[in-house]
Amino acid sequence: MRHKLLFIFFIITTMSLISQEKPILLFPEGAPGEKVKMKQVDDLTGNKVAGCPVMRTGSVSEPTLTFYPAPADNNSGVTIIVNPGGGYNILAYNLEGTEICKRFNNYGVNCVLVKYRVPRREGIEKHEAPLQDVQRAIAYTRSHAKEWNIDPDRIGVLGFSAGAHLSAVASTNYMNRTYPRIDSNDDVSLRPDFTVLIYPAYLSADNFSISPELKVDENTPPTIIIQTQDDYSFIDSSLFYYYALKEAEVPVTMHLYPSGGHGYGARNTGHTVNEWPHRVLAWLRDIKMIK
Repeated sequence: MRHKLLFIFFIITTMSLISQEKPILLFPEGAPGEKVKMKQVDDLTGNKVAGCPVMRTGSVSEPTLTFYPAPADNNSGVTIIVNPGGGYNILAYNLEGTEICKRFNNYGVNCVLVKYRVPRREGIEKHEAPLQDVQRAIAYTRSHAKEWNIDPDRIGVLGFSAGAHLSAVASTNYMNRTYPRIDSNDDVSLRPDFTVLIYPAYLSADNFSISPELKVDENTPPTIIIQTQDDYSFIDSSLFYYYALKEAEVPVTMHLYPSGGHGYGARNTGHTVNEWPHRVLAWLRDIKMIK
């Protein structure tokens, strides 16, 4: 009898976790401006990182979020909205998405994985459609805080490469919703409470300035940047953005590592930068997000 009860409990718990990790359409009636439904492509035949394939997800026209709850006995209440990178052309969905959510769940941090629209849409800025998606994800997450047992005042964004650019844009353009109101989920603040940028791309312009879509001011959320010195194409993104935040007197931290390149996610590639999740956790304690 005892074994039967344990088995039933296991099935119920497993079903609960599956239901909580089920993708939720961000725009049930269709995303703004999308006229054609694409067939999503998931490709595992590309380059490997640390010996493991990278899931390259493309042709996304129906953006979703997936909630990854922290274990009930180790739930800090903090939630990270995760934005994978991929140049706004594809999403490195496992390397910079599902693996990150599961890693931070182990640390007691809830995660929301955003599958935003790719590739770039013709005639609009590269981040325009994805910004609508991540803003909606922030709104939906915050409005479901009670149901999901998370703190609505401790919700941040984390992104990699292009996803880091998207996270920075969302963190500096939160005053204006970029999509038409869908429902009551949209009647909440779009401001992230903190921002985590991992090897960010597209943040820099000329003469030590930042890209014009980044509206940095004193109300920009506290930010941490993880960067390597040998990420030659994008190191200026981190340096210039750090300087802009400093000048605006925004609390900002940057960890600059000597090596590691670009696109390592949280896998063990043999470089010291692989420790970055622990630096993020320590920083979240410093800024009083993790209590």
